[in-house]
Amino acid sequence: MTTLLSTPVTLNDSTSSTLGDIAGGDLILLVNTASECGLTPQYAGLQQLAWDYGDRGLTVIGAPCNQFGGQEPGTDEEISSFCSLNYGVSFPLLSRLEVNGEGAHPLYRQLTQVADAAGEAGDVQWNFEKFLIAPDGAVIARIRPRTEPQDPEVVSLIEANLPR
Repeated sequence: MTTLLSTPVTLNDSTSSTLGDIAGGDLILLVNTASECGLTPQYAGLQQLAWDYGDRGLTVIGAPCNQFGGQEPGTDEEISSFCSLNYGVSFPLLSRLEVNGEGAHPLYRQLTQVADAAGEAGDVQWNFEKFLIAPDGAVIARIRPRTEPQDPEVVSLIEANLPR
C-alpha cells in the first residue's frame, strides 16, 4: 500500500513528486483551495503561516479543486498566477485535482478516512478543508473549512508539532 507521504502527486508546474519529497521532512498543512470561493481570502492566512513557520519546519501545500460550486475553473497556470498576484502565495500548489467521489486523487482517498475533532470522517466538506500531517505521514488533525488558518487551535497544533 502506498503511504500518504509516498503518494504520487503532480505539482502546478506539471512536475511529478510526492508529499514527502515536497515537504522534505517538514510538518505539512495540506489544504484544498479555490480561487472564486468566499473562503478564498484564507490564502493570505496560509501564506502567513508559511512565512511564520517555514524555517521551523512547516510546509503549506495547496491542492486546487473545482468540485465545490465550480469555484476553481482556471488552468494550473491561471491558478498559480491568481494566487501569486492576489495573495503573494509562495508555497507549493498541486495541479488541480478532485478530493471526493470516484475521481478523487489517491491522496484524498486516504485523507477522507481520517476523522475530524468531532469524530466525523468522509468526504471533504468544502474548499479550504485542512489536514495537518506529521513528518512521518501520520495525520495529526483534520480541520474543517471555516476554521481560519490563524485560528488559535490551528496555530497551537502547528507549534506543538513543528520538527525544529
